[in-house]
Amino acid sequence: MTKIGIIGGSGLDDPNLLHDARDVEVTTAYGSPSAPLKAGTIEGREVVLLARHGREHTIPPTYVNYRANIQALKDAGCTCILATTACGSLREEIDRGHLVILDQFIDFTRRRDVSFHETFAPHGAVHTGMAEPFDDGLRDLLNRACAKLGLTHHERGTVITIEGSRFSTRAESNMFRMWGADVINMSVAPECILANEAGLPYAAVAMSTDYDCWKTDEAPVTWEEILEVFKSNVEKVTSLLVETVRNID
Repeated sequence: MTKIGIIGGSGLDDPNLLHDARDVEVTTAYGSPSAPLKAGTIEGREVVLLARHGREHTIPPTYVNYRANIQALKDAGCTCILATTACGSLREEIDRGHLVILDQFIDFTRRRDVSFHETFAPHGAVHTGMAEPFDDGLRDLLNRACAKLGLTHHERGTVITIEGSRFSTRAESNMFRMWGADVINMSVAPECILANEAGLPYAAVAMSTDYDCWKTDEAPVTWEEILEVFKSNVEKVTSLLVETVRNID
């Protein structure tokens, strides 16, 4: 039976999103996840919600226990994962409030556990393919749902994940643009990597909240501005998740 894991940021750990919502306290071989799991149903489908940064957004990106989060969802019986994330835009055409259905990532983090495999014993080397890290089937459902709901979206995009919690310098932002990144955030890697290692199909929708700092015709972004845009658009991301969950086989 399909059970869908949803990883979200602040504003998406909403008990009203689920029917018969209940908290589930769990631990894993890698420690505790960011928050208790919230289990319930959406459109009759079993769903498990997890707040990536904790329910009060108290865990900085570098210190999220990504391995415990992915393992907790797998242990709960989830068969796929939908993730949401705020992001900065590195492209003029990706405006504030636009959604991007990610298809590639660049991992620019340096301090995170990026694999479940701390040793190759006793079964030998394990090297997980990552050429297409986001599941095409889930991405297609997200794109179809965006079109049905009339949400302004981009059908594909490359995200670069930085360590944070600081924002980029202008030199870094311009470098990321030259590398081919379309948006920037602090959380997709290693989350996507670990989901692939765990054998869980993973897709992510990124909401553009700002233009990072590469645009010199406007002031560099602040966290308060990001929250304002994010909170004003939570409803459309929630509607996208509901519509997508409805169509997952």
